[in-house]
Amino acid sequence: MSVVVTGATGHLGRLIVESLLRRGVPAGQIVALGRTVDRLADLAERGVGVRAADYTDPDSLRAAFADAEKLMFVSGSEVGQRVPQHHNVIEAARRAGVGLVVYTSIAHADTSDLLLAAEHRATEEELRASGLPYVLLRNSWYLENYTGQLAGYLAHGVAGSAGDGRVSAATRADYAEAAAEVLTTEGHAGQVYELGGEAFTMTELAAEVSRQSGRDVRYTDLPVPVYTELLVSAGLPDPYAATLADADRGLARGALYVPVEDLEKLLGRRPTTLAEALRAAG
Repeated sequence: MSVVVTGATGHLGRLIVESLLRRGVPAGQIVALGRTVDRLADLAERGVGVRAADYTDPDSLRAAFADAEKLMFVSGSEVGQRVPQHHNVIEAARRAGVGLVVYTSIAHADTSDLLLAAEHRATEEELRASGLPYVLLRNSWYLENYTGQLAGYLAHGVAGSAGDGRVSAATRADYAEAAAEVLTTEGHAGQVYELGGEAFTMTELAAEVSRQSGRDVRYTDLPVPVYTELLVSAGLPDPYAATLADADRGLARGALYVPVEDLEKLLGRRPTTLAEALRAAG
């Protein structure tokens, strides 16, 4: 088996490579891709194949996918550019005759009205039309989206536009382990997995931060335009702020809620909970 992992210089891609190694996949059967291979030097020292590849460079992708049996296609990070970039990946995989493409999508990509979902939906449609065997890993939100803001929550409270909506967030490590399970076992081709952890509301997030810190942390629900302005005032670029606020709008309507069963099935255990993730971050 040879597994090519795109985006290995990013958080999720790196964790997927590490999960494959922990599962006993020989390092020489794993190829880690990134635009800056210097950041993959430690993997190369451990025997992992390292190749330069850029989603905007079709030639680099064709070379990187040579002899790949399975492709772990981690979605690109450049929102607004992913449709043409993902087209390059799929076309290169098709030309290389890759045996299975595992793609990281978003929850309910086929029906979601989130701004973030449109590019994932287009990618899923192109994958289906390509004739390539594929698996869709529709990941909900990362718990790190919240644990990374712990200091801010303690100082200012939790703010957003999520109302009483529940988000099925899970750790990147759990999503990576689920991906590694799909890559190393059989019977997944054609499957669509809606992946997420145990769901919680923003009010429950604030309550858990309060419980663990001993401080009074509360959630303030804001209209989407007001929340967008708050994010901009915190230094986020306007388009990114609008995308995050739109995600909260969708969250309020269930766009990021999925049952926990798919992730539990792939992990063979229950996913890391919000309480556990906050404890580890604190």
